[in-house]
Amino acid sequence: MLPPVDTDEEWDAVVPDEAVVRPAAEDLCARLGLAGAPLTRYGEGSQPVYAVGERHVLKLFPGAAAADAVAEARVLDHVHGRLPVPTPQLHDSGAYVNGWRYVLMSQLPGQGLHLAWPGIPATDRERVVARAGEALAALHALDHEPLADALGPGDWREFTERQRASAVDRQRGHGLAEGWLEQIPDFLAAAPLPRTPRAALLHTEFMRQHLLVDPADGHRLTGLFDFEPAMIGDPAYDFVGVGLFVTRGEPKLLTRFTAAYGRTFEPRLLLAYTLLHVYSNLPWYLRELPAPREPRLDALAEAWFGH
Repeated sequence: MLPPVDTDEEWDAVVPDEAVVRPAAEDLCARLGLAGAPLTRYGEGSQPVYAVGERHVLKLFPGAAAADAVAEARVLDHVHGRLPVPTPQLHDSGAYVNGWRYVLMSQLPGQGLHLAWPGIPATDRERVVARAGEALAALHALDHEPLADALGPGDWREFTERQRASAVDRQRGHGLAEGWLEQIPDFLAAAPLPRTPRAALLHTEFMRQHLLVDPADGHRLTGLFDFEPAMIGDPAYDFVGVGLFVTRGEPKLLTRFTAAYGRTFEPRLLLAYTLLHVYSNLPWYLRELPAPREPRLDALAEAWFGH
């Protein structure tokens, strides 16, 4: 029996513990008609996620993330078969015990783009990036209204103002140096944030880790997954993940992506959204990506999001 998980402390104690979580996954599989199927827990991700045999994936959500389970199920059902890249098919979802929820979906073929990337030739990288740009454009073109009751944040301007008010404290909590911290208020005040952007269905973590490719077929895109943090808001917000985790500060690749997507965005806008992003961690990004010689946010915007 899975215990309630409603706090960070309970999460840290329960979610990583296979002795607690695996029996529940096995029980759920039996209830869903998949008794005896081998379970393989994926090593990445914050939620417990299992490959169930070769055709299914079972994702478990503690009570603290119950709303994410509802969001993922709704988005999976909404986007399946409507994008130029495959997405998991929703098979079942619902409540389990003590506030836990589950989502059962189809298993996509392919290798994570982040794992395949080092072995992909430069020309194929550009093609993969272009296909990813087309996929994101198709996602943003879908009607998001049917999901408005399940996805946040509701008022986009209110969301960005709330994130702006806490931006310095959040980055300080991650250990960002004072020289960077003191630039944030003025940079955000001058950033060209749209007051009423055209809203779109956002993935919010569009990154190599959530894209799959087939190495045996020219690294063709075979999947896009992980829709639990989906939101409705400014399409530019999704380009935080693109610039940091898909094109990773390479101007040529970003140009290929935006050409396929059909639109470019001001680098200062994208760095502003980087600072406002729910999962923003600037010190980590500075360790992972090339930084400008001068520690200035405007220079950083060009380094990561310039063309």
